[in-house]
Amino acid sequence: MNFSSDNVTPICPEILNAIAVESDHAALPYGADDKSRQLDAAFSELFGTDVCVVPVATGTAANLIGLSGLVSPFGGVVCHHRAHINMTESTGVAFYGGGAKLLGIDGPSAKIEADTLDAFLRAHSPNGMHSVDPECVAITQTTELGTVYNVDEVQAIGKTCQKHGMRLFMDGARFANAVATLDCHPADITWKAGVDVLSFGATKNGALAVDAIVLFDRELRRHTEKSRKRGGHLFSKHRYLAAQLLAYLKDDLWLRNARHANDAAIALQHALESIGAKAAFAPQGNELFIHMKDELAQSLRDVGIVFRPWASIGPDAYRFVCAWNSPIDLIRDIPKSINS
Repeated sequence: MNFSSDNVTPICPEILNAIAVESDHAALPYGADDKSRQLDAAFSELFGTDVCVVPVATGTAANLIGLSGLVSPFGGVVCHHRAHINMTESTGVAFYGGGAKLLGIDGPSAKIEADTLDAFLRAHSPNGMHSVDPECVAITQTTELGTVYNVDEVQAIGKTCQKHGMRLFMDGARFANAVATLDCHPADITWKAGVDVLSFGATKNGALAVDAIVLFDRELRRHTEKSRKRGGHLFSKHRYLAAQLLAYLKDDLWLRNARHANDAAIALQHALESIGAKAAFAPQGNELFIHMKDELAQSLRDVGIVFRPWASIGPDAYRFVCAWNSPIDLIRDIPKSINS
C-alpha cells in the first residue's frame, strides 16, 4: 500500500470513462466545445451562486493563476508560513503576480487565526513606494498538516479581510476532503465567507490532470484567462479537462471520493496506534501525521507499506496520505501483517 501521496493513485473509473467518451468525436478547441460551455452552470449549481470556471491541468497553476488576479505586482499575499504556495511552489506567486511577495505569518496546526491576521494587518505601517503592502490573504483548505478550517474560522478570516480591504483566496487542492469532514454546503466556506477565488482540486481526488479555478468574483474572468494563456496553461483540447470536471461533479463523485479517503485515514490512524504509533494531529481530512519509533517504521516498510518522513514536525514523524481508492479492509489488517 502506497501512502506517500494522493498523487500516486490511478484515475477513478467514472472520470476515465468520461475521457474515453470524448475520444469518440471531434470538438472545437480552446474551450469552445460543448463540455467546456457547461462548466459555469455546473459549478454555479454546486455553489449556489453564479461563478466562472477556468480549468487548468495542475494544482500549482490553479493556485498561481488564480492568485494573480487578486494582487498587484508590488503587493503582498498574507499566508501561513507553512502554506503550499510558500513552501513548495517555488517563486510561482512572484512569477504570475509580476513580482508580488508572500508575507508569512504563524498559527497553530498550519492555520491562520483571524485575531492574528487582524493584528498583523493593523501593525503594518505603509511606507509609500518603499514598502510591500498586503493586498490579499491566502488560506489552504485542508492545510499542510491535514487540519481543516471550520465554517466559523473561515467566516472570521473573511470578515477580517473585509475590514482591512483585503481579497481572500483559498487553495483547495483538498477542498473536497474539507467539505466531507465538515459536512457543510461548499458555499458556507467559500463565497458566503468572503472567498473571492478558489482553486478546486480534482487531480488528487481521482482525476487525471485537472483542477478548476472558481471565480466568485466573475469580473476576474478576463484577467484569469489572459494569465492562463500567457503562462502556457490553455489546453487546445480543452474538452478533456471539462469532461473530467463534469464527471467529477456528477452524482457528487468529488464528495464520495473524499469521504472514502477521509474514512481510510481514520482507519489507518486506529491501525497504526494499535501497534504503538501516535497521531500528531487527529486526521480531519485524508492526511495522517504519525510519530513512531524507527523499528516500527521499518516493520511497516518490510511489509510493503510506503510513506514519507516528515521532519518538519519532528525527527520521528511521518506522513501517510489516503486516497479515493485506499483499501480500508487491508488498512485494518495492518496490525496482523506486522505481528505475523
